Amino acid sequence: MTPFKKCIILGLFWVSLLSQSACTSHEVEVKPLEIKPIHITIDINVKVDRALDDFFGDLDEAQPE
Repeated sequence: MTPFKKCIILGLFWVSLLSQSACTSHEVEVKPLEIKPIHITIDINVKVDRALDDFFGDLDEAQPE
């Protein structure tokens, strides 16, 4: 057998070996995305407290008569 024929046979062997690994199939399962509502509670006591301090601050600072 000549070296050229050996190269061809070896090349065909590798091509057939590599092509078999490309014949696999993969399945990807996509689950539905669940979106839940977000509940947000904002505490506004600080703003009201500051407003009351500004409103009644003048009365607190005033001298009793």
